[in-house]
Amino acid sequence: MDGFYPHFTVRTLFSFLLLILLQMSTTEAQALICTPPTGDVKFDENKVGVVATILVEPNVTLSFTPPVNDNNPFGLSGSNLTVVRSLDYETETVHVVEITCTSAATSQTLDIMVVVGVVNLNDNSPVFAENPYNVNFTELSPVGTALGTFAAEDKDGQQLQYKLTPASSPFKLSSPISPVIVVETSLDYDKVKRVELILTAEDTLIAARTGPPYTATTTINVNIIDADNRPPWFQPCTQYEYAGGLVCQSSGYTGKVDLNEQVAGVLPLKPGPLYAIDGDFGINQKILYSFLTGSDLFKINENSGNITMVKPADVLGPISLTVLATQRDNNKFTTTTVTISVQVKSLHPPKFQKSQYEGIISAVGKMAMDPNNKDQPLIILATDDDYAGTEGRNPHIKYSVKDNSDFSIIDGYLFMIKDLPEGPLSLTLVAIDTSNDESDTAPISVEVISGLNTTTVSMSTEATTIGESTTDSMTTEDIVSTTNPSTAASTTSEPGTVSTASTPHINTVPSGSFGSTDMAILGATLGVLLFICLVVIGVLACQVRRGKADWQKIYETSMFRSSLGQGSGGQKEGIQYTNDAFQNDEDGNSTGSSRSRGGKPNSW
Repeated sequence: MDGFYPHFTVRTLFSFLLLILLQMSTTEAQALICTPPTGDVKFDENKVGVVATILVEPNVTLSFTPPVNDNNPFGLSGSNLTVVRSLDYETETVHVVEITCTSAATSQTLDIMVVVGVVNLNDNSPVFAENPYNVNFTELSPVGTALGTFAAEDKDGQQLQYKLTPASSPFKLSSPISPVIVVETSLDYDKVKRVELILTAEDTLIAARTGPPYTATTTINVNIIDADNRPPWFQPCTQYEYAGGLVCQSSGYTGKVDLNEQVAGVLPLKPGPLYAIDGDFGINQKILYSFLTGSDLFKINENSGNITMVKPADVLGPISLTVLATQRDNNKFTTTTVTISVQVKSLHPPKFQKSQYEGIISAVGKMAMDPNNKDQPLIILATDDDYAGTEGRNPHIKYSVKDNSDFSIIDGYLFMIKDLPEGPLSLTLVAIDTSNDESDTAPISVEVISGLNTTTVSMSTEATTIGESTTDSMTTEDIVSTTNPSTAASTTSEPGTVSTASTPHINTVPSGSFGSTDMAILGATLGVLLFICLVVIGVLACQVRRGKADWQKIYETSMFRSSLGQGSGGQKEGIQYTNDAFQNDEDGNSTGSSRSRGGKPNSW
């Protein structure tokens, strides 16, 4: 203070105090112009209306700084601060409004600020990041493995609840409030290759809700990826489920070759051709073929599986081959058998005995009859000149009706097995030699006529293999009785026979029915015949009894003579001490040498 004058210091201090008092007086005067609202000012989003009321002195006006524009949702209505355009919490949570108070009397102004907090309401739906989701998932994923997390976002910050449909899918949510999806049951590519899931998110946990919940949905496409867990499968094969997995059983292949002849090209097989596929269809690895066990007569193509002959077979009988199919990229493999039959070459195919067959038939289960002799059944027969020793009857021939299931051929006889309307039918008969697949056909005209008295067959419910012929000849009398038993056919025929699980039973259908009088006469006749039979049996019994006594005496005499070395048989039956050297002596002059020997009784 040495550099200052004391009077200057006091004067300066007095001036500062005066300015402070004037400023306080001015501030107090300004405070009297308008007063902002006290406390926190809050307003709900998505609403319009009065936010707060400003306390103002008379002749004081309010104005915005800056004025209302498109970016300012507030306005003034007298001394009220209002929202003229709804607020959005998600856009801005707090708004600061600057208001200028102006006194018309003193021209004094006062700037006040009103801070408005926006109240967040539940006014937004959840949103998934993607729709749809595409997910690849391997079939070997164990139960409980997470498919993924598929969370939805809610701008209102609410906790969401999830629901997965359909409920029968192999997936489930880890919990209702978690968007994590996990495997619930084991996957199998061959059963399910693609799963479509619908995931729904909703804000159902809001306790103060007054309206319906906001929801969102998305689709999740799950593509099941095939895993390499199966060996090759020879085709065709029968599929079975075993221990939760799928296996495919092949019945093997068969082929035929002629003795001392070499087949050119690929060997035909049944079922053919020989090939295998990868049991994992989605991977479909290349298959390689080889003989595990085989014969030097054949070779197999590594890539195609085609079997060809190297040289002719010189021995009759079956040849068994074991074929191995292996995946190229790993060690999974499978086997099947190929049975090759070596047979004598056929020189003649089957041939029907008639170039044209005709028949008439009346109803289901009835046998077709010969139209030229309606008392005789129609006989269908094909012969094979290779079987000259059996008069052409080939046991391997089977008969059928081509492209028709209304008729069946049993033992060389045609039966109608389905109800058909009256009228003519043109069919084709087929005779096939199952040992070499040679065949012959012949046309047949069948007339369906109701009311015709024909033979009825009681078909077995068991499976029937039609058309296999036999070398045994049979007569039509052995198979069928016509409506007139006295005129039943006895002429020998040679139809092909049938291999069945049970032989069909043939019944006779009478042309009329018997009345009560006819049955009474028949009963009386049978009674008289029975009485006569009983009388005859009694007489024969007496004769046998009388003859038995005479025979006893003869037998005792014979035994006595035998004991003396004079048996009545051609061979001497002496006692134990007789000379054995004479046992084979044939004495043509011995007593009783020309008589038959009788056996000894059990007791004397």
